[in-house]
Amino acid sequence: MASSSSIGGSLPAPEAVQVLVSSLADESPMVREASMASLKDISPLNPLLVLDCCSAVSRGGRRRFGNMAGVFQVMAFGVRALDKKDIDASYMGKLAKIATAEIISSKELNADWQRAAASLLVSIGSHLPDLMIEEIFLHLSGPSSALPAMVQILADFASADAMQFTPRLKGVLSRVLPILGNVRDAHRPIFANAFKCWCQAVGQYNVDFPSDSPLDGDVMSFLNSAFELLLRVWAASRDLKVRISSVEALGQMVGLITRTQLKAALPRLVPTILELYKREQDIALIATYSLYNLLNASLLSETGPPLLDFEELTVILSTLLPVICMNNDSKEHSDFSVGLKTYNEVQRCFLTVGSVYPEDLFTFLLNKCRLKEEPLTFGALCVLKHLLPRSSEAWHNKRPLLLDAVKSLLDEQNIGIGKALSELIVVMASHCYLVGPYAELFVEYLVCHCALSEHDRNDLESSQVQIGSVCPTELRAICEKGLLLLTITIPEMEHILWPFLLKMIIPQAYTGAVATVCRCIAELCRHRSSYNNNMLSDCKARSDIPNPEELFARLVVLLHNPLAREQLATQILTVLCYLAPLFPRNINLFWQDEIPKMKAYVSDPEDLELDPSYQETWDDMIINFLAESLDVIQDTDWVISLGNAFTKQYSLYAPDDEHSALLHRGLGILLQKVNDRGYVRGKIDWMYKQANIAIPTNRLGLAKAMGLVAASHLDAVLDKLKDILDNVGQSIFQRFLAFFSESYRTEDSDDVHAALALMYGYAARYAPSMVIEARIDALVGTNMLSRLLHVHHPTAKQAVITAIDLLGRAVINAAENGAPFPLKRRDQLLDYILTLMGRDETDGFADSSLELLHTQALALNACTTLVSVEPKLTIETRNHVMKATLGFFALPNDPIDVINPLIDNLITLLCAILLTSGEDGRSRAEQLLHILRQIDQYVSSSVEYQRRRGCLAVYEMLVKFRMLCVSGYCALGCRGSCTHSKQIDRTLHGNFSNLPSAFVLPSREALSLGDRVIMYLPRCADTNSEVRKISAQDASIDPSEVFNRIVASVCVLLTKDELVGTLHGCMPAICDKIKQSAEGAIQAVIEFVTKRGIELSETDVSRTTQSLLSAAVHVTEKQLRLEVLGAISSLSENTNAKIVFNEVLAAAGRDIVTKDISRLRGGWPMQDAFHAFSQHIVLSVLFLEHLISVLNQTHFTKSDPGKGENSSLLSETQLEDEILQAAIFALTAFFKGGGKVGKRAVEQSYSSVLAALILQFGSCHGLASSGQHEPLRALLTSFQAFCECVGDLEMGKFLARDGEQNEKEKWINLIGDLAGCISIKRPKEVQNICKIFTKSLNRQEKTQREAAAAALSEFVCYSSGFSSLLEEMVEVLCRHVSDESPAVRCLCLRGLVKIPSVHIYQYTNQVLGVILSLLDDLDESVQLTAVSCLLTILDSSPNDAVEPILLNLSVRLRNLQISMNVKMRADAFAAFGALSNYGVGAHKDAFIEQIHATLPRLILHLHDDDLAVRHACRNTLKRFATLMEIEGLLALFNSHSINSDHRSDYEDFVRDFTRQFVQHLSSRVDTYMVSTIQAFDAPWPIIQANAIYVSSSIVSLSNDQHILALYFTQVFGLLVSKMSRSADAVVRATSSSAFGLLLKSTNSISWRVARLERADSGRKGHDSESAKK
Repeated sequence: MASSSSIGGSLPAPEAVQVLVSSLADESPMVREASMASLKDISPLNPLLVLDCCSAVSRGGRRRFGNMAGVFQVMAFGVRALDKKDIDASYMGKLAKIATAEIISSKELNADWQRAAASLLVSIGSHLPDLMIEEIFLHLSGPSSALPAMVQILADFASADAMQFTPRLKGVLSRVLPILGNVRDAHRPIFANAFKCWCQAVGQYNVDFPSDSPLDGDVMSFLNSAFELLLRVWAASRDLKVRISSVEALGQMVGLITRTQLKAALPRLVPTILELYKREQDIALIATYSLYNLLNASLLSETGPPLLDFEELTVILSTLLPVICMNNDSKEHSDFSVGLKTYNEVQRCFLTVGSVYPEDLFTFLLNKCRLKEEPLTFGALCVLKHLLPRSSEAWHNKRPLLLDAVKSLLDEQNIGIGKALSELIVVMASHCYLVGPYAELFVEYLVCHCALSEHDRNDLESSQVQIGSVCPTELRAICEKGLLLLTITIPEMEHILWPFLLKMIIPQAYTGAVATVCRCIAELCRHRSSYNNNMLSDCKARSDIPNPEELFARLVVLLHNPLAREQLATQILTVLCYLAPLFPRNINLFWQDEIPKMKAYVSDPEDLELDPSYQETWDDMIINFLAESLDVIQDTDWVISLGNAFTKQYSLYAPDDEHSALLHRGLGILLQKVNDRGYVRGKIDWMYKQANIAIPTNRLGLAKAMGLVAASHLDAVLDKLKDILDNVGQSIFQRFLAFFSESYRTEDSDDVHAALALMYGYAARYAPSMVIEARIDALVGTNMLSRLLHVHHPTAKQAVITAIDLLGRAVINAAENGAPFPLKRRDQLLDYILTLMGRDETDGFADSSLELLHTQALALNACTTLVSVEPKLTIETRNHVMKATLGFFALPNDPIDVINPLIDNLITLLCAILLTSGEDGRSRAEQLLHILRQIDQYVSSSVEYQRRRGCLAVYEMLVKFRMLCVSGYCALGCRGSCTHSKQIDRTLHGNFSNLPSAFVLPSREALSLGDRVIMYLPRCADTNSEVRKISAQDASIDPSEVFNRIVASVCVLLTKDELVGTLHGCMPAICDKIKQSAEGAIQAVIEFVTKRGIELSETDVSRTTQSLLSAAVHVTEKQLRLEVLGAISSLSENTNAKIVFNEVLAAAGRDIVTKDISRLRGGWPMQDAFHAFSQHIVLSVLFLEHLISVLNQTHFTKSDPGKGENSSLLSETQLEDEILQAAIFALTAFFKGGGKVGKRAVEQSYSSVLAALILQFGSCHGLASSGQHEPLRALLTSFQAFCECVGDLEMGKFLARDGEQNEKEKWINLIGDLAGCISIKRPKEVQNICKIFTKSLNRQEKTQREAAAAALSEFVCYSSGFSSLLEEMVEVLCRHVSDESPAVRCLCLRGLVKIPSVHIYQYTNQVLGVILSLLDDLDESVQLTAVSCLLTILDSSPNDAVEPILLNLSVRLRNLQISMNVKMRADAFAAFGALSNYGVGAHKDAFIEQIHATLPRLILHLHDDDLAVRHACRNTLKRFATLMEIEGLLALFNSHSINSDHRSDYEDFVRDFTRQFVQHLSSRVDTYMVSTIQAFDAPWPIIQANAIYVSSSIVSLSNDQHILALYFTQVFGLLVSKMSRSADAVVRATSSSAFGLLLKSTNSISWRVARLERADSGRKGHDSESAKK
């Protein structure tokens, strides 16, 4: 047995490492990355060997090796991995020389290979710093292009290892300083950066070893010299980069040089640093870092006083203040933006100065604030905010000065200053600086800025001083948070905020801050102890605090917007609860119950916005809340005081503000509760005086307010309105203006009249029902309304129309309340409305068309209201209204959001006219017919939306008419039973109780059903789905089915006279402008004639024929004409059908051959004849049977002009072909023009027709493959027509998609699709079709057998209901699996596995035998079919059927798993996995052997290129897990790594599996390795790579010395070969990773001391030479 050490010793490890190193220059990034990873993994194991190999390839440099950066990275990693005992100074020197030689070979700087070489030198320096530094020193003497690179290496070494570098600083400085004077400007930044790094290293060293200072006299001298050079020469360079790097280095050096030198340098160093602040932000950050170090060194030294007095610092501080204002840019460094880093460093600088000169700094900052120069002021405020918490004690006595300074800035308009000032106020408050009279002033400042809005942006963004991007929204948010912090977190602020914040609610300027103020007040009330007792006294103690009535009036109006920001409504409601003690005592309990309900309504703004009427609902809730609160209070004096408060607050709201409208309503509901008429009249006058009636919202609010007042003071309101009406335009000044300006007179008058109209309307609407009749009669009877009609502006017209509508609704409301009365001059009011809704020719308003539509919609709604009240409409008024309104059906469709409501209102109006007209059934029927006939022109319009509107109107009217006949009517249009319904009261109609019901209910004759049916029937077949749905009232997906059901139902339900009327009136329907509707009408006529023609008299038939002929004359579309002819032919009969059919087919065949039938004038006569036959109720069946017999008896012959044939035989063949072509054309005509009758015939012979078409489909594809495409095209046309005829639209889609595909697989699959479609839709036809195809499998023509087999293979799965037929089909399919056609064999096998599940057990043995035999078929497609079918059958096969052939199946599937066909591989693996269900019985052990035989292949293909193969292998492995009975294997086979498609996860799985396998199946490792190594030569590169990784994993984890002896060296050698010779990147990359596995393995330890012989010899030679020297 070979030991692990011997194995390691026999390994060609050096060769492997060499190959890995060589792969670092591979052209594939994947290989380079894998090699790099492996080298880094094995470097700690034998770093010297890795270094040997890397140094070997590095001898030629970049010119010979393309990835020197990678080599140097590996070498640096190897050097770091060396143990101290392995450190060989001479060898390290050799490596250092390689690196430095490469660096100095180019003038480039900062290339990737240079950085890698530098990292190697730094790694060498971590072990042998002196050696590395000496190597660097060799290249520092004299001029050299490598000087910058060498200095950079020293800088990197100092940053990486400060502890070893710092003691050697003197030597470095002694070598570097002499050459500093000759450094070019381009290289100076590198040298300056080096000094920065060296000084940082010294600082780190001093921190770690404070007692061992490396700064002796020499070092200090060197540093002072370098400092002077950088300060006096480099920092004054014209090159900006040199100046920046020099300042950065000087910032690190100031802490190391002597105080004397630092003091002497300050006059030059400070200006140098400050000059950089004129540059970009990132430069300013560097300057600030250096300045901070300078201030620390100058001011905070432990060895002496500050080197700078405060006067000298003022220049620095004045420069720093504007830096704070710099905007943050988009460059990101670390986790903070450059601007924020700069800001923080500046604050550190000020903190340093403040720690030494606190009072001077305080005075300095205040002076800068008083200058009011925006950059300086902003910076000073930010510094004060930052330092105040840290210098609170030092500055405590200077509080008054700070308060004065802050107060002087309160009027500053700049947003940035406002932000800083607000933040400073909050900080001052937290440190108890807000005292005295200024405290409330500062709180008010925060409140003022809480009220900012986006509208203030233009006013506040004029300044350029910003930090970040400060906007009004941000400033507002800062102030809101600050105010809340003052309230919640600072107890000392409570006595300042309360009750002062109450004062902030009232001012108009602070309206935007009310939500925040309310929240703060609520927090104060929540935290105040015993506030119920002190609250009222606190408020009364101050005269400037508003009284409770003023607060309540303000807060109620501000509730208006439920979606206002900061949840304003919720905050107001909350604060009202807390402030309840300020109000009368009995209000508290009511608010506790009511306010939570209101808060719940506005709690979800998103849900609220879904309700389009949420604002109206919310306003009503507010008014109800106010009204109920007043009812609860019951304090007249308090209510009067509240009314006065409402009156005073009109000045707080702009007229166009919707709050103003709510204020009107609030005052209105309050006046409703007051009994003092003088007070009420005074407030009404005030309300009208304050209202701006030119603004619609304000006008509407005023009108509603007047209505609310009218509920209690109707006379006072009417007097006011009459006074306004009488004084319209009567003042001398107004007359004078009207004389010169017509527009002034018109617009001003319009506003007044509109307001008056609305106020009259709402007064009527809210006034008590018992007293309203006389007021309305007076209003209407005195023609007072007529004075309001002379308005021109659309909104004024709308207001007047709304007022009339409100009058009508008041009448309806009175009727509901038990006080009905008729509306006098109702017809005149209707005329007013119709006048107002018409277009004014003289108006010139913008958007007049849109406003006109709104006006018309309101007018239609008002007309509906007026029509619904007593008295009933007269015929003249009805006609007048309809004439004025019906034209709206023709309005264009846009804008749809305006047009649709208008049309809905029109339909509602027509329904109202119908419901309120007529006294008995006949009159109501006449009324209905009159309206319907007026709408007919729109129902049959060619414009889609007009048809939709007309049909919708008809439907709604018919519904209303039916309800009217059944249950009376409702004036408001309610459906079903309701409180408004008006039943027919026979006692009120006198002798109605003695009359038959016919006088009350309409008769069928009165409804003219026949005429109506044929008018609306075409719409049921309309092209517009919405029109169809409305007309048919059926939302089924299949429109033709719906239409057929409707026609059938109508045909049954119509009486004879109605049927005759329908047929007599069919001409307009057949001539419908929509073709599809016309076809539907023809179809309906044919149905009527077919089903009920026997009922027609001779006269009826004659007139019907005349109507049909007239329709045929008027129809210009040929297809429609033929359908009309078919309808006519359905009235007659023919004899001698067979002879006629033969002659027609023969003539048609001749025409097809000799004529261009598509260009015959007037159409092809034969085509018309075919249509006539197909549409005949008797001939259609006979004609179809004859055509099918022709198709079954003949088939197309292949034309071959190269061979001579007998002339008589040729002519006979030609005749057969002609007849066959004619038969197909006839079938096409039959299917297309047969109508319902033809369709019925086809349905009766469905199976024979379909079978003939499918068989001919096979024949035609055979011809198409030889170049004859016309027969196939003709047959496809006929087949498509058949699909359309029988309604199999899905089958038609299949044909359209793949019908002309000549590839055999595609057209065979198409037949299968057709069969599946038929089986689902027509299961009853399956038996007859299968019988035909079963016999067709014996036909001589191969393509027909293939077609029959394709169909049968699909029909089998639908034959469960026909056991005898199934047995016959199985027998036939089994017999034909030996057919000469591979397609037939495949199809028969597919059919066998589709046997229904209830019968499959009966035939399982038979099917499995067929599959087993076909797995060895010579045709690959048959084999693939057999594997797929095996997968299917195994899902339902019993054990006793599979077990006898289990091993045979396993062997055959294993042979197919290496197929190049991807689908074959995937199915073979999947089927093998499915066999695992049967490997549990007597054959278990044998099957487990089969599993182990195929398991290596499964593991390899688990990461196959094809996803289907991967999926199959995963599932198969999971099935095998339970059979293999290995602990942990099931969890592994269900882990994430096996289900992932990532290569890394697959490799993780392989390692885990190998670990389990080696542990539990060590006896099988040998066979597994043989199988895996064989896969090294697999035809798939990915499988080769998998085999490499699997074998390497086994060998690296196995402890079996026999296995290791056999395979470790073999696998290692194969890897070397693959790495060197494989052309596939994935193989090379995996080989690289596999090397890492093998070399890291504990089975190969001895290689870890191996070295390259050349390297050894070279090293020995070098040693000997060194010894000689």
